[in-house]
Amino acid sequence: MSDKQIKSPAHAAPAPARYHADQHTNGEPRIVGFFCNWCTYTAADLAGISRLAYAPNVRVVRVMCSGRIDPQFLLAAFREGADGVLIGGCHPGDCHYQEGNYKCLRRFALLKRVTRALGIEPERLRLEWISASEGDKVQRVINEMTTQVRRLGPLGWKKTPPVGRGIAHAAGPNGTGAIPVGATGGTQDTAEAGRQPTVEVSSAATMTEPRSASGGSSNTSAAGAEAHAAARAAGGGGK
Repeated sequence: MSDKQIKSPAHAAPAPARYHADQHTNGEPRIVGFFCNWCTYTAADLAGISRLAYAPNVRVVRVMCSGRIDPQFLLAAFREGADGVLIGGCHPGDCHYQEGNYKCLRRFALLKRVTRALGIEPERLRLEWISASEGDKVQRVINEMTTQVRRLGPLGWKKTPPVGRGIAHAAGPNGTGAIPVGATGGTQDTAEAGRQPTVEVSSAATMTEPRSASGGSSNTSAAGAEAHAAARAAGGGGK
């Protein structure tokens, strides 16, 4: 590569490609492991020093304590293409921070219910207590989980496109990212008032026209025309 290409911003280093579930190499799954720094990570190091062979499918993330593992970390791993997640922590009573592994256990129990509701097989999520001297257990657990996940196949989660800000949807279940009409105040007026200021005047006038046209006047056509003109003049803010 020439000096001109190096200095050119168009030839900047590309961002690392993210792994997706359909990008298996020879059918091999990818597993993300969150290992405690004081026990499981040290045990994995011991397994390497002892030359204990185990499957290379686990990508290890070192954390200072298993209690530091937020459930969002695990869901993010699945969302970004992991086929399984392995958590390794100290044995109960041996936590470097006294009770961090108990916090991890409570979160894990809840997370198992969440992942089951999301359609993720229980075998894809595993928690193991591994001390610093149990390098052989690291070997056994990784080999077992790799075999289980390989049997299950790729998870195949697909990302959903983000919903634009200020867009209200009258249809669709809650929880999908859509904002139900009237969710900001309970009425259509407050829902319209809470919209983003980038909404065009014509759209706002069209939304307010039926309510203004159905006011107290008997001449609905004349009242509707007046309301439409007033709404356009006021930028959609008047009735």
